[in-house]
Amino acid sequence: MNKIVFITGATSGFGEACALRFAEAGYDIIINGRRADRLKALEKDIEKRFFVRVLPLPFDVSKRDAVFNAINGITGDWRNIDVLINNAGLALGRDFFDEADLDEWDTMMDTNVKGLLYVSRAVLPLMISQNKGHVINLGSVAAKEVYEKGNVYCASKFAVDALSKSMRIDLLRHNIKVTAIHPGAAETEFSLVRFKGDAAKANAVYRGFKPLTAKDVADVIFYCTTVPEHVCINDLVICPSQQADAIYFHKK
Repeated sequence: MNKIVFITGATSGFGEACALRFAEAGYDIIINGRRADRLKALEKDIEKRFFVRVLPLPFDVSKRDAVFNAINGITGDWRNIDVLINNAGLALGRDFFDEADLDEWDTMMDTNVKGLLYVSRAVLPLMISQNKGHVINLGSVAAKEVYEKGNVYCASKFAVDALSKSMRIDLLRHNIKVTAIHPGAAETEFSLVRFKGDAAKANAVYRGFKPLTAKDVADVIFYCTTVPEHVCINDLVICPSQQADAIYFHKK
């Protein structure tokens, strides 16, 4: 029987790349996202290319009842989840703290923090029943340093960092690994969402250096899940070679 990976935010970016990478390796895939049409298209693509099973679960990770209803409704051997990738997340706006949009703050905290909490809390009983599993939490270099106009996005990713450390400690007794992955600049829909569809502003973020791709990050995530059973990579920061951290770049 194939191993099973559950990926949130699978309709684009790191999540979609992870779905393809794990499917290529023979995993059966549970994919989550809010956009049901994109989930359906990804399901068809994976099944056609890799001949593995795909279970689409369209729900918003920030809606607690929707999360628990969907995950509690998983039946059969789909409940034998080996890897959970908490990828769903976003950044909205680049504003000074005193000028920021409160609705954007709420959306970031609800998705990046509460969404991770709800999905993890719903999936973990399934892993605990098997006495094994691996949780991957997508953080950011913004979890390591605060930068100007980063305020609540940074705060949400600092929370992911702290929660990953807490989960690692609390889940030791269940033989469940926890890894936090903190990507630097990666060319996905991230900046386009952050700048509300302004392609010029989004593209400018990556000008002067070669950013990470979604596949780069997916390859690292996959590696972390395939180390020997007695090994756990707790925390990993991955940046383009021309980026040192959340602040320092060398752009040409």
